[in-house]
Amino acid sequence: MSSAIDLSNGLSALGLVVAQPEQQKMLALLLLMQKWNKVYNLTAIRDPRQMVSNHLLDSLAVLPHLKAGRWIDVGCGAGLPGLVLAIAKPDWPFTLLDSNSKKTSFVQQASIELGLGNIDVQCKRVEDWQALEKYDGVISRAFAETAEFVSTTRHLLKEGGTWAAMKGNPEEELKHLPKGVLVKEIISLRVPNLDATRCLVVLRENK
Repeated sequence: MSSAIDLSNGLSALGLVVAQPEQQKMLALLLLMQKWNKVYNLTAIRDPRQMVSNHLLDSLAVLPHLKAGRWIDVGCGAGLPGLVLAIAKPDWPFTLLDSNSKKTSFVQQASIELGLGNIDVQCKRVEDWQALEKYDGVISRAFAETAEFVSTTRHLLKEGGTWAAMKGNPEEELKHLPKGVLVKEIISLRVPNLDATRCLVVLRENK
């Protein structure tokens, strides 16, 4: 079965409608990852079918639970989930931030080659990034434990905004949240063809 069929079937299983041109861009993103992997080691996953489930569908599984708005993907790595979400939602502005220049070079090049006009790439430590306009949402897949994720990004979140932390088993981490931060909900995710526990932790300021 081809990656294109895996992606199409996975989107159906997630209940998502993504137009064919955007699906093609997602598959083109995987090809770019494979190409750059030879030099930059962006991801340990090499199998194309695994890349569909672990990278594309894992990123897309959170989409029904995100509010429209301006988002920042902190510690974006190879652009996961930010690049994938930006392809799926071309009318949402995304900032993709990472301190690793090799990763941000890839993300920048990928956004150019895929014609994504809704992405701003920043190679900075999150503590040093001062956005001119704060964000409606801050998301991360593999940046840090939840307490550190929230603490280091508080200055970026708009009042009334939400944090979205993509996690496996987050229960222990959530015992150590900074004062004034509440767990709004923990959403269990079922990612097609991914045999791993996945959830989305949505948090907000208690004001």
